[in-house]
Amino acid sequence: MDEDIQTGTIIVKNISYDLSNLSPEERHRLRHEAMHEKHKGHEAMHAEMVFILLISLIVSQIFLVVWKSKHFKSFQLVTMIGMWIIPQIISFKLGNVRFIIIWFIFSAITGMIATKASQSPIKNSTPRLFYKWFLLVHKVTYILGIAGYVCLMLTFFGINFLFFISPTAALDLSVIVMFYGVYYGVLSRDIAEICSDLMAAKIGVDFNKFFYLKFKKIKSITQKLAFLNDLWKQIHVRFAQIL
Repeated sequence: MDEDIQTGTIIVKNISYDLSNLSPEERHRLRHEAMHEKHKGHEAMHAEMVFILLISLIVSQIFLVVWKSKHFKSFQLVTMIGMWIIPQIISFKLGNVRFIIIWFIFSAITGMIATKASQSPIKNSTPRLFYKWFLLVHKVTYILGIAGYVCLMLTFFGINFLFFISPTAALDLSVIVMFYGVYYGVLSRDIAEICSDLMAAKIGVDFNKFFYLKFKKIKSITQKLAFLNDLWKQIHVRFAQIL
């Protein structure tokens, strides 16, 4: 280490000093002065970097707020795709096998259900399957988030020592559990909103096309009124089946 070097020369303020002729205290003082002289003027550069960072954060936050308020659908879709893909790329680079496996299982099931929700016409079993899956994910992620937060608080109060668990292991477990709850909870919520809007639109289109063509063929006003009354009843039945 430099602190242990007792020979050689050091230059401070354009003056050379022979370290072998100096006491340990003087050598330490000169090295300290040389370090400050070497980094002189960096304070302004660091201040500029912090200022640029703050401005970037403010501008990006304003941009996101405006984007979300003006074009919510595109904002939701882009952020959902980014939240879905970027953590997986990072996990591949870091070799996080646990996250990769869970991500693939979640993506496979969710992708299958999203594919069914995008089909036209939609099968009668799809809305119920869609509802059951995302309700299950919501319950599991909610429990994980609460459990992770409770474990984190208990660790801060030292409860982990009662179970002979080190603070590092307890904190790691708490943060990981809470992260999985929050991450998959938010991701599944966004996917569910996008798919439910798509599914509702497709149900409406299929419903409207079929009954509009049938309605045009009816000539009698009495039959048309009877048809509309029957249509209203079928709409209630259809949505009751969906729920």
